[in-house]
Amino acid sequence: MNYILFFTAFIGVFILLNMYISKRLVAKLDISPKIKRYLRIFLIINLIGILCYMLARYYVDTPSWLYFLFSVPIGILFLLFWSAVVYDISRVILSFAPISQQRRNFLKKSLDAASVAAAATLTLKSIYNAKFVEIQKVDVEIKNLKKPYKIIQLSDLHIGGLIEREFIEEIVQKANALNPDIVVITGDLIDVDVLGAKKTLAELTKLNSKFGTYYIVGNHEYFHSIEKIISAVKSLGIRVLENENVYIGEEGEGFNLAGVYDIFGYRAKKYIPNLQKALLNTKDAPTVLLAHQPLYINEVHEKVDLMLSGHTHGGQLYPFKYIVKLQQPYISGLHRHNEELQIYVNKGTGFWGPPMRLGASSEITEIVITP
Repeated sequence: MNYILFFTAFIGVFILLNMYISKRLVAKLDISPKIKRYLRIFLIINLIGILCYMLARYYVDTPSWLYFLFSVPIGILFLLFWSAVVYDISRVILSFAPISQQRRNFLKKSLDAASVAAAATLTLKSIYNAKFVEIQKVDVEIKNLKKPYKIIQLSDLHIGGLIEREFIEEIVQKANALNPDIVVITGDLIDVDVLGAKKTLAELTKLNSKFGTYYIVGNHEYFHSIEKIISAVKSLGIRVLENENVYIGEEGEGFNLAGVYDIFGYRAKKYIPNLQKALLNTKDAPTVLLAHQPLYINEVHEKVDLMLSGHTHGGQLYPFKYIVKLQQPYISGLHRHNEELQIYVNKGTGFWGPPMRLGASSEITEIVITP
């Protein structure tokens, strides 16, 4: 029943966005009725593509090329909606401008052309951007740390759909080239049934680091049998931190690495995060905490020096980050939360939904913690 309600609400939102674009952008353009009709037909086809995306993602085994065609319409609709909002505001302002009617008509046609061109350009640009993963280098000073350590953070890979074996191979090669002390994966690793991702997951066994690879679950793992995912990741030799900690480095020179379940566990009523348990028996050394959602920082009241998170994708498609900001305290990058605690939020190494990024690049984070 919950899935039916979610699906209905999801589609309902996109129908409303479609209606807004049709009435507030297409209907107001100074173009022929025939072209307007073609644009409305395009919007309908685009909406059908979104419906097919939902089926392809969760119910049907779909070839990658077809899945790509089904996933792009979500991003197209989103970018068209924001273009329509900007167009709508600009058109209203123009209608009150103290200029001649002839001048107003000229500017209105220019606005029409610019709005359509901007929507098309941003769509193509965002698809292009999603192909590239940047290395984001960050230095973090931590009190009482005895020596520097290099942490490579991967997050939100969302294996499944368009994130396949070749993509993970490339990520692993880039991570290994950075010669890390440890690799951490901060959730949303798999977004399909784990049986369909085994070959892709196996590529993670090729990650090389001095002290190993560590993983925590994100919210999406709860949607695809979290038990099976945890078991599959453990079978690869990757350490899953389940409300627990390990000591990294030589005795007296290292740091505590702790990890908690995701806060979605509160809703799922299983695999619930427990920071107290995660910090039990930590050594007298700095502590780095892995927690998928930045929002969890509001529950960190015990001594933690640095928290590493993901989840937000940096907004993925600008200006979506301002909506994400309504829920999450931090969207991307390094922030000092208080005198004792800093947080770094990875923008996501993969992507969710449409293979599109605008204003928020995919990243592999090279974090060097220093005394």
